[in-house]
Amino acid sequence: MRTAQGIHFCDNPVKMPCLLVVLVLAFPRVVLALMFFFSTYLQRAYDNMIVPLLGFIFLPLTTIVYAWMHNTHRPLEGVNLLILIVVAIIDAGGLGSGEWHRRRR
Repeated sequence: MRTAQGIHFCDNPVKMPCLLVVLVLAFPRVVLALMFFFSTYLQRAYDNMIVPLLGFIFLPLTTIVYAWMHNTHRPLEGVNLLILIVVAIIDAGGLGSGEWHRRRR
């Protein structure tokens, strides 16, 4: 599609954040590794690299959401704290479901 401003490659750029959310939810560890190697997003959110490393292993979505909240200067209270708690529960649920399925057999 050509316009007076130039060439547009995407007719509906509003759908792009939805694609990013789907990718983050589907592959959180891959997204976390890409953020670590190709940006300073995690370094700005965390003082040392122990917490992101542990987050990579145990709670990858929680690590990403906390880094997003810190880098966008959102307060860690109210609805934002609720979002962080819900994401931590989702992450922890992913850790325990494998054990539940193993015991069920």
